[in-house]
Amino acid sequence: MRIGIIAPPWLQVPAPAYGGTEAVLDQLARGAQAAGHEVLMICHPDSNCPVPRASVVPAPDTLRMGRASIELEHAIGAYALVAHAGVDVVHDHTLAGPIYSARYPNIPVITTNHGPFSRTMNAIYGAVVPRVALVAISHSHAASTPLHVDAVIHHGIDIDDFPFGTGDGAYVAVLSRMAADKGIHRAIAIARAAGMSLRIAAKMREPAERAYFDEFVRPYLGEDVVYLGEVDAKEKLELLASATALLNPIGWREPFGMAMLESLACGTPVVGCPQGAAPEIVEHGVTGFLGDTDAELVAGLLSVDRIDRATCREHAQSRFSVAKMVQGYVDLFERRRLNLGPATSLDV
Repeated sequence: MRIGIIAPPWLQVPAPAYGGTEAVLDQLARGAQAAGHEVLMICHPDSNCPVPRASVVPAPDTLRMGRASIELEHAIGAYALVAHAGVDVVHDHTLAGPIYSARYPNIPVITTNHGPFSRTMNAIYGAVVPRVALVAISHSHAASTPLHVDAVIHHGIDIDDFPFGTGDGAYVAVLSRMAADKGIHRAIAIARAAGMSLRIAAKMREPAERAYFDEFVRPYLGEDVVYLGEVDAKEKLELLASATALLNPIGWREPFGMAMLESLACGTPVVGCPQGAAPEIVEHGVTGFLGDTDAELVAGLLSVDRIDRATCREHAQSRFSVAKMVQGYVDLFERRRLNLGPATSLDV
């Protein structure tokens, strides 16, 4: 099958630092190619995903993320490229693309929503469903929208990309972005209450992220609470592998949560809140602990030595492999290519 993948234009695939969607697209493209499919990715010009690639928007024009005119230019050019290539199906990860794809009625289109189903997102996806197949990335995610969801397909990882750590760093880690709903201020209080050192790796680029840091994080930094900045891929793996646990006290319905999965892949238990997809990723008492209150999360941190790190890694490998993710998408691509309509189950 010839698959056209349209990535968002803003970041390289894979991204050099923060960029969970781009990491997933890299794995999906490589996995589909390894499974014998032809893949063409339309993406940021500085991408290095090892599949045939093309770009539309010059790199300097991608720096101001979210500009509608740039995404429209990217989508228009991307569909011209995939149509010329004669792809069998398009997997579109932009917002503008699925709407513009109506100009190419003979190309089956699948889109994955990587963010929350907000009022705005429901309006945008509602304009293209069911002509375009819609994928959610967790069951919690799918349940948060009134729209028809064709499939729930969890993100996957290649376990060989992650070192198995011993957790001997004597700290707990946060891997996130600087925002109140990510709960970094709670993580500081929880780690201190548990008597554990905390290392924070978080994206901090936007004005709102800097304001949150200045008010709720900076005043509480010290020898036991260290902000590392936005770590690169190598630093992230070192951070997770050596951590006693990943602390994830989020306060929102997160659609998936790649940091939790990557932590488990390194053998590191997760202690966090049962929001969004967390209960689909973390098995309470087996690969970590989930709790709503700070007291419950402190108790979870104090109990992580009961969690077997090998079990955490096996959980990530068996339930969230790249092969499983790729097969889920390929099955959906085939159904849409053959015009078979929706599957009988959300799990494809």
